[in-house]
Amino acid sequence: MAAIPLTHTLLLAGLLFALGLAGVLLRRNLIFILMSVEIMFNAAGLAFIAAGARWGQADGQVMFIFILSLAAAEVALGLALLLLLHPRLPTLDADAASELKG
Repeated sequence: MAAIPLTHTLLLAGLLFALGLAGVLLRRNLIFILMSVEIMFNAAGLAFIAAGARWGQADGQVMFIFILSLAAAEVALGLALLLLLHPRLPTLDADAASELKG
């Protein structure tokens, strides 16, 4: 089986991260923003896995497990905040949430 070059994997991780960053910066829907952050987490995890495989270390896999747990916590917190925000605002627009300043 032929190995995938490190540059191709890091290029894919960079493209995924740029796609997630564009989603965070350009979209206003809170659920879409959360999904874009997940894409960015997965891109960072892919880069760690690729680097760990290149040097034959398990550190990349350990960091990926840490990133997965961080992503799960982010989803739980983000969705909990959305559920708390929904009775006050009927929309999922991120700009509407800025009206809640005290």
